Amino acid sequence: MTDLTRFRAFIQSFTRLVESAGGHEAQLFAEGEPLLRELIADDDWLPEVFATAARDRYQQYLLWCDPLERFSVVSFVWAPGQRTPIHDHTVWGMVGVLRGAERCEEFSRDPSTGNLVAGKVHPLPAGSVDRVSPRIGDIHRVSNALPDRPSVSIHVYGANVGTLQRHVFDPATGAAAPFVSGYSNASLPNPWLPAGGRPPA
Repeated sequence: MTDLTRFRAFIQSFTRLVESAGGHEAQLFAEGEPLLRELIADDDWLPEVFATAARDRYQQYLLWCDPLERFSVVSFVWAPGQRTPIHDHTVWGMVGVLRGAERCEEFSRDPSTGNLVAGKVHPLPAGSVDRVSPRIGDIHRVSNALPDRPSVSIHVYGANVGTLQRHVFDPATGAAAPFVSGYSNASLPNPWLPAGGRPPA
């Protein structure tokens, strides 16, 4: 059974950070990114059920949601060839690549026309962390950069992201349509089990 000790420590540390930082986004990024980098530095803790790709679409697995919904932790899994639509988040977020590699295409909206303007395209290799927010740039499209195997990333958002009303954008017109992503899983990993498996019966 996967040992979730590393993930439990991350949850505890990030909860302390959210409590100390409040809504101060710059502090959350400055102190939260090293925590996420440490979590994804070792690929030995994520249960395989939350790292499993599907043929029909990318998967978004909820791993943890703060009881007050101040932050959530999600694993995203892309099979080869899969990508998100162009979308926003409406809250701060960090993306840490645990396994494989991803490709991020940035967009902005022209304030006079509402059209999408393509920005930078950058690779996200394993171990890298990317940031999003309405303040620093919130519209992007992410895809699996590998042609032959899945990629997995760990995302931390400043809300229960699967319940937020967000937007997808038509790439030709820039028109925004509301959506709520939900989650791919009906149960969560239990980071409170003793290291090494289940408690004795």
